Amino acid sequence: MIIGIVAIAKNFAIGKDGKLPWHYSADLKFFKQTTTAHAVVMGFNTWKSIGKPLPNRLNIVLSRSRSIENQPNVLLLRSVAEVLALSKYLNCDSFVIGGAETYAQFADAIDEWIVTEIPETVENADTFMPRDFLNKFNLRETKKLENDLTVKIFVKK
Repeated sequence: MIIGIVAIAKNFAIGKDGKLPWHYSADLKFFKQTTTAHAVVMGFNTWKSIGKPLPNRLNIVLSRSRSIENQPNVLLLRSVAEVLALSKYLNCDSFVIGGAETYAQFADAIDEWIVTEIPETVENADTFMPRDFLNKFNLRETKKLENDLTVKIFVKK
């Protein structure tokens, strides 16, 4: 299954200056628990901002023009089609983890969204989710995390 996972502020912000504009340990813990033992798919800028492979996951970096150093558990693919073809052979889910351009490229392929609602508005944010990104999805489940964080799981209609 192809799953989008994102944390968004009240104003749909997801990034500022190439980074997450907040730090909630409950969100990071939930992300780690949810994606461990699966594949994580990210754009090159997200890869650069993380700085190293996420442990215990297949890290798939999507870039048409960049190259990355060979390292264990990291795979550079050139297109969404390549990621989707590979995902059919994996014995795990593929989580699209960002950034905004990568989410947009996978919009039609995502079967489920896991959205953590951040209880703040980010001033001067520079990266946002489209306000209609969940239009083709229905809410299936809501979970509460610490620090007034809410996780909502949406499935394709």
